Amino acid sequence: MIHVALYRPEIPPNTGNIARQCVGMNAHLHIIGPISMDLSTNAVRRAGLDYWDKLILTVHDSPDIFLAWLEDRKPWLVTKFGSLRYDKAEYQNGDVLIFGNEITGLPEEWLSRWTDRTLHVPMPGDIRSYNLANTASIILSHANLTSGLYDK
Repeated sequence: MIHVALYRPEIPPNTGNIARQCVGMNAHLHIIGPISMDLSTNAVRRAGLDYWDKLILTVHDSPDIFLAWLEDRKPWLVTKFGSLRYDKAEYQNGDVLIFGNEITGLPEEWLSRWTDRTLHVPMPGDIRSYNLANTASIILSHANLTSGLYDK
């Protein structure tokens, strides 16, 4: 199983779309807080997220709690400044993909800690960045397929 971690997400539709992708790809979603969005049962029901009960979800109240869960694993960090193109990484079952906040990205100390594990999706067109949910979909799908977790 691939783990997808969202660092302090701010845009609920992005989080909802990524959660749906995680359900479809049988991935475990981690949300690293603190967060400002409401993830209560009533809120997700009102938002029409009919798949939410199928989601494998862990909410980490702080980055420190997430890092304690991570232990000595070496995650893949996704940033437009990544050193490795996402399709060149060798993904394995149990890998952790960390996506930054939509506005501020990932903490510099995390990027410095895992410099050889930063990924990017090429942007040949003239745009500032890709949407977080779209980027997560591209990379999670590729990681699932190339790690051997999906063999159909």
